[in-house]
Amino acid sequence: MSFKIDRGLFKYDFIDYHAILGVPINTSIQDIRKRYLKIARRLHPDSCALSGEVEKELASDLLSKLVNPAYEKLSQEKNYTEYILVLSQMGKRLVQESASVELTSDVAKQLVSIPNLEQAYKMAIAKIAETQYNYLQQSIEVIAQISELNLVYLMRSAGKAVSTPPPPPKPTLNSTTPQPNTATAPPPPPAAAKEDSAAEHYLRRAQTLIDKNQFAQAKVELQDALKLEPKNSRCHSLIALVYMKQNQLKMAKIHFDNALKLDPNDQLALTWKPKIEKALGLRPTSSQVTSPPKTATKQPDKSGGGGLFGGLFGGKKK
Repeated sequence: MSFKIDRGLFKYDFIDYHAILGVPINTSIQDIRKRYLKIARRLHPDSCALSGEVEKELASDLLSKLVNPAYEKLSQEKNYTEYILVLSQMGKRLVQESASVELTSDVAKQLVSIPNLEQAYKMAIAKIAETQYNYLQQSIEVIAQISELNLVYLMRSAGKAVSTPPPPPKPTLNSTTPQPNTATAPPPPPAAAKEDSAAEHYLRRAQTLIDKNQFAQAKVELQDALKLEPKNSRCHSLIALVYMKQNQLKMAKIHFDNALKLDPNDQLALTWKPKIEKALGLRPTSSQVTSPPKTATKQPDKSGGGGLFGGLFGGKKK
């Protein structure tokens, strides 16, 4: 069973792990663990008190597809720190797009203007989370409600942070004043660098997982990296490699195409895309006809008769 949530932070192609676990943003790892154990006891087939097969299956799906991945993401300090960084960037984005933000729940609408944000936010989530997984058919709706609260909290918190430093003045009458202002201008570059470093962490972890043939986990890391940097050619070429290893050749071709559009010299894409097109029975595109690597065009000809994976992965045996 697949779960689709299109409200709150989920609406921005972002997985709100805090909403899935029913905890406020910036909750400590220890409290996240306590919350997870409580939910797991409720949903795990060995400990849940559900009697119907349909509800048991739903509980198992919620645990394996939503709750467990959320806990895995937030329970490790390194992952948690990176995720909080991504959330801060999301808050800045929400401030810029505040005019188009849509809220459906009354609680979220009230949180927009309530004076004591921190206390009201935490109390609202605590109240909603009490019954988050009591009625499994409504769990997705509850997750969406909590995610709307997280969205409002991020937007208001980021709004305060943005308004704290005064905007850099740009006077034109006095030629001496711009010099001290340029000394206070560097705040934006560090933010961009942090975002890049967060994506780079995902890429490094994905490469390590690929080396260990753990392709499913690598794909999750690369999908997160693409959310940070959708125009990163390396992200596209690596996730294309993962799809290829999983025998999803059409998806692999799409991402190799994207990688070459962003970087025509991407060696991974130049090497593997012709082999995939040959396996799919397609004519090579102009990007492969003019591609420099000679080995990328010779290997498929030698192993083309050995079946799909013989053609794609047989080159290393030669």
